[in-house]
Amino acid sequence: MTRSLLQASGLRFSYGDAPVLRDIELRGHAGEFVGLLGPNGSGKTTLLELLMGLRKPDAGTVSIEGTPLDSLRRKSLARKVSLVPQEVGLSFALTVRETVSMGRNPHLGRFEPERQQDLDAIAYALDVTSTEALADRTVDALSGGERQRVMIARAIAQETPLLLLDEPTANLDVSHQLEILHLVRETVGGGACAIAAIHDLSLASRYCDRLLLLSEGELVAEGVPSEVITVENLARYFGIDAHIGPAPAGAGLSVIPLSSIP
Repeated sequence: MTRSLLQASGLRFSYGDAPVLRDIELRGHAGEFVGLLGPNGSGKTTLLELLMGLRKPDAGTVSIEGTPLDSLRRKSLARKVSLVPQEVGLSFALTVRETVSMGRNPHLGRFEPERQQDLDAIAYALDVTSTEALADRTVDALSGGERQRVMIARAIAQETPLLLLDEPTANLDVSHQLEILHLVRETVGGGACAIAAIHDLSLASRYCDRLLLLSEGELVAEGVPSEVITVENLARYFGIDAHIGPAPAGAGLSVIPLSSIP
């Protein structure tokens, strides 16, 4: 049986009196790429923040590798889960190499210098995200897409078994979208689990093993891509009429929006 890395049960969260998530059940296993789908405001980002421990649920529990999230110290948590946020919050005075190196902090003692294994992890992350050429530039000199790739490089350098991504292909051109999702696919192939909020339905169907569909804070569909991305679901939860068919060369589904539904 595939090893369970993440378990969330009965998650509820509200902003004041406004409920955002209701009774969410979620599992993540080693070697699995899970996609979160849903219209804007469905609760995808909030769910990722709960799984990361950035917010505390009103009810429910989250466990990582069998350990309750709220019992983990900050550094222990950072060795188990990394997050690529939708909005990059960085000191723009840092270089790209310094930013990616921050991913190694959870693995080092206080004032401990980087070891060879840390340098190797940093070099690998820069290489596979095509950010090596940017290594000596400061973050404020980068485009939005370049900063996104740097954040993904930092998460890869962190080497956690659980990787959370909030719209990882935002601000990226088509070539880099494919590169990043292929990279996440390879990362889970090494035994990690990735959970990502993804806007592009065709890409989600191509790269994800399993999809979760959120609507108004509720989990309304779950399964392999063909079970979740259906004409009925897109009409009911996204408000669009769409054509869905097999993509060329068996690369997931081709989803073509035709019109909005009043």
